[in-house]
Amino acid sequence: MAQRDGHAKVSAYVMAYDAPRILDFMRDAFGGEIILRHDRADGTLMHASVRLGDSTIMIADGTEEFPSFPAWLHVYVDDVDGTYHRAIEHGATSFDEPKDQLHGERRGGVKDIAGNVWWIGSAQN
Repeated sequence: MAQRDGHAKVSAYVMAYDAPRILDFMRDAFGGEIILRHDRADGTLMHASVRLGDSTIMIADGTEEFPSFPAWLHVYVDDVDGTYHRAIEHGATSFDEPKDQLHGERRGGVKDIAGNVWWIGSAQN
């Protein structure tokens, strides 16, 4: 198999300054499970993989060679409003309050401390 165990064929990779805090945010706001973590000698995060449901997000601390930059991610959850409020309780700021969308989804958005936007959605059949 070409990819690591627990990783999909395509996975998001987030580069963020203070990446360990984003790891905590993914765990606390979305129930993420850290399945792999390697720190550098200076204490910064060299690489981690976090499982969110059936997906894995990889993350590392930004460096001069590979700087931090914000990403937009979409996470499907059972309870959009509850997850949105939990994300804010864990340091995110509101980007877009949850509401029913014309395309058949309830969705809201938050921004984490690194500037990543997390769209929190649930399909409405």
